[in-house]
Amino acid sequence: MTGFRHGLVIGKFYPPHAGHHFLIRSAADACERVTVVVMAADVESIPLAARVGWIREAWAAEPRVRVVGTVDNLEVDYDSEEIWAGHVALMRDAVGERPVDAVFSSEPYGVELARRFDAAPVVLDRARDTYPVSGTKVRADPVAHWADLEPPVLAWLTRRVVVLGAESTGTTTLSRDLAEALRARGGPHGRTGWVPEYGRELTVTKLAVARALAPADGPAPTVFDLEWGDPDFALVARRQTEAEDRAARSGGPVLVCDTDALATTVWQERYVGAVTPEVRELAAAMPPRALYLLTSETGVAFEDDGLRDGEHLRAWMNGRFREVLAAQPVPWIELTGSREQRLDTALAAVDALLAEGQGLADPLG
Repeated sequence: MTGFRHGLVIGKFYPPHAGHHFLIRSAADACERVTVVVMAADVESIPLAARVGWIREAWAAEPRVRVVGTVDNLEVDYDSEEIWAGHVALMRDAVGERPVDAVFSSEPYGVELARRFDAAPVVLDRARDTYPVSGTKVRADPVAHWADLEPPVLAWLTRRVVVLGAESTGTTTLSRDLAEALRARGGPHGRTGWVPEYGRELTVTKLAVARALAPADGPAPTVFDLEWGDPDFALVARRQTEAEDRAARSGGPVLVCDTDALATTVWQERYVGAVTPEVRELAAAMPPRALYLLTSETGVAFEDDGLRDGEHLRAWMNGRFREVLAAQPVPWIELTGSREQRLDTALAAVDALLAEGQGLADPLG
């Protein structure tokens, strides 16, 4: 079904949601070509480039849909001819020279905008009956509208909670318990993801390779025979963040991670004596963390599962974790007590985090 040559969809897409994609889809089905113009102000919390990238990803399979962005720091005043003219000028610069013959909108200003482009106004779902969602509602309560958001938007909004600590201090147990407790709440939290520790996976792989290469008549290598170099830690940091990003795109409002690339810097220091610039850069490039949970070694018996290298290192390692966490801006708490007490403390901290909201700035207007 095509009725127009060139359709236009304008919006802040702050953030993009199902209602926005309904507009774009409707325009794509009714036009030979569609231009989506994302207009963002500098005071807004989500960068223009992110919004443009998210919509381009969603419509990558539709060659007729072109997505462009422009910075619009003008106030919104529908009674001001000067401000109207300024907004439209920015839109025209973004659209280019090809004439627009249809403007698709669900906002009251859509009719006037179409008139200024000498185009037909296609007004859809003004009452939000088809898609009862808006940018205002999403910003106010993203969790309530989690199902209305695309994977890259989910990944950006997901609060990443990282559990770290020395060997055999209960990091994996606590992170699993926390993820399971959140899933049990149902709704969007039923999708809570858990990201395992890639370093442990690599240790298993290195040990299996060492044993496969060992002489048949010799002793089987143990974890103490493994060699760790700087490339190993760069691989761990990269793989850990990759796994996080995959999980965040399909999970719930909180993503529970059993360690991260910042923790990898401490492990690299432990095994090779210093942190390389590559690993430090990988840690600095991680998506924002929302909370760190440090598992105390106090009151936790050391269990040697064949992949750990010593109880005597736990106090030193956690000491370094405390120093590293104190030097970075993300909030963190140390968990002590029984397994149940640690989980209760962790859940209370996550609930406080969720209660704060996303803190997204109001749009300019």
